[in-house]
Amino acid sequence: MLLAFSVAPSGIPADPAFAAAGTGDASVHDAVAAAVKIVRESGLPNKTDSMFTTIEGEWDEVFDVVKRATEAVGKFGSRVSLVIKADIRPGYSGELTAKVERLEGALDAAPDSAPDGAAKGVADRRQLTGA
Repeated sequence: MLLAFSVAPSGIPADPAFAAAGTGDASVHDAVAAAVKIVRESGLPNKTDSMFTTIEGEWDEVFDVVKRATEAVGKFGSRVSLVIKADIRPGYSGELTAKVERLEGALDAAPDSAPDGAAKGVADRRQLTGA
């Protein structure tokens, strides 16, 4: 299973030690860092980008990490927003990188950006319309 998630705090934290130090911006990087630390310490394959953290593993282990990461972010606010998207494909592993490798291979193999058949469809329409 691949699971991408984004977690962010909102509201005022119960513990003032977790309040933003008067930075004046709406950044949640400290809270996100707490979540990503838990993901990385889990030992599961993972990748973080500017919007999501993706982890790979079995259902129970992945959701355990998401739960602990969400709880860590909860210290930074009175509520937490959590967005999850999962690709559940039993029998497959290594998909965190394999899916991207297949995509890159398809892009490298394509002579142009048109999918197979798209260029032929344009040529067929030109013949029919005389264009």
